[in-house]
Amino acid sequence: MSTSIPRPGQHLPGSPPRIEPDRIHVEVDGLLTRARDAASAGDAQDPAVAISRQAQLLEQAHDVLVQALATVDKV
Repeated sequence: MSTSIPRPGQHLPGSPPRIEPDRIHVEVDGLLTRARDAASAGDAQDPAVAISRQAQLLEQAHDVLVQALATVDKV
C-alpha cells in the first residue's frame, strides 16, 4: 500500500501562486542596472552614498529572487 506525499504548499487555501519568470527577470535586471548606474554616479557624489544606494538596490533584487523561490516552493 502506498501513501501519497503532499506537495509543498498543497495545504494552503486558494489557488496556487503564479510564477512569471519574465517579470522576475525584468525586475531584477532593472534593479541591477540601477545599481550599476549608482556605482558610476559615485564620481559625482559621496562614494559612501553611492555604495549605500547600491547595497539597497542589490538587497531589493535579492528580495525579489527570494520571493520567487518561496513561490516555487509553494507550487
